[in-house]
Amino acid sequence: MAKVKRRKKKPGQAGGGTTASHPVEGRRDGVILALALVGMAITGYLTLVAWMNSTPALCAEGAGCDLIQQSQWSSFLGLPIALWGLGLYAVLAGIAFAMPPRLKRWRRLWMVAFVGVSVSIYLTAVGWFTLEAFCGWCLASLATIVAILAVVFLRRPGSAPGMPWGQWLLRSAGAGLVVVAVLHVVASDLLSRPESPRLAALAVHLEESGARYYGASWCPACRQQSRLFGAASERLPYVECSPGGRGTEMARVCANAGIATYPTWIIRGQRFEEVLRPRELARLSGFDWEGHPE
Repeated sequence: MAKVKRRKKKPGQAGGGTTASHPVEGRRDGVILALALVGMAITGYLTLVAWMNSTPALCAEGAGCDLIQQSQWSSFLGLPIALWGLGLYAVLAGIAFAMPPRLKRWRRLWMVAFVGVSVSIYLTAVGWFTLEAFCGWCLASLATIVAILAVVFLRRPGSAPGMPWGQWLLRSAGAGLVVVAVLHVVASDLLSRPESPRLAALAVHLEESGARYYGASWCPACRQQSRLFGAASERLPYVECSPGGRGTEMARVCANAGIATYPTWIIRGQRFEEVLRPRELARLSGFDWEGHPE
């Protein structure tokens, strides 16, 4: 009696084997791509606002977004921080669209998104603890990058991350920490130059001539003013008008002086409600700028 040959069924065919629980390898990741495009729209708009030196929509002048946009953390290496965010979202969109092998794509998406989340959390923390301000647009970007990282985690392939999870998370944390550390060092002027003899002499002259510099610890323009003096800023005749923080009662000495905005300089009886460059301060106060070495 002739034997009947049975045809072997291919994996994934009805009745034979199990189907994959993850998307087909190499397929474009539409969810990540869509979220990345949302992030690009947010950061692209904030980049435009920074270049136009204007206030973001839904944000009043002097409100949280405006304070953060004017702060020293709003730029990195001379470029708006939002532009760097735009680049990060563009990289995520490119990875999601380019279709490299599935595990490689997942690892790239995870690492870029993890670094993005680290930077966003750092900037949000700095805004709150240093400037006592939140920015709705920045929080929207934070929510977007967190959503991307969450989707990447939930849609991981069975072989991910390709090494023990502890080792992978340690590597991810290391990458995020390095980027945040570089950003913090640059923004905090930890690598600033030694004190300039000329600027130090100008600061002492301003103090001795009776000039006063009124400001607030949370004021971005005041930080900009002080940074113009570098290490010599400690010698400036500075008066803190908001010792209790943003939104608290103004110090009496500032109220008595009629201070309405920060920074405010009073030099030889004249009031200047703006950031003044050292050379201009020298002219207004009668300091011999050329007679002092740099």
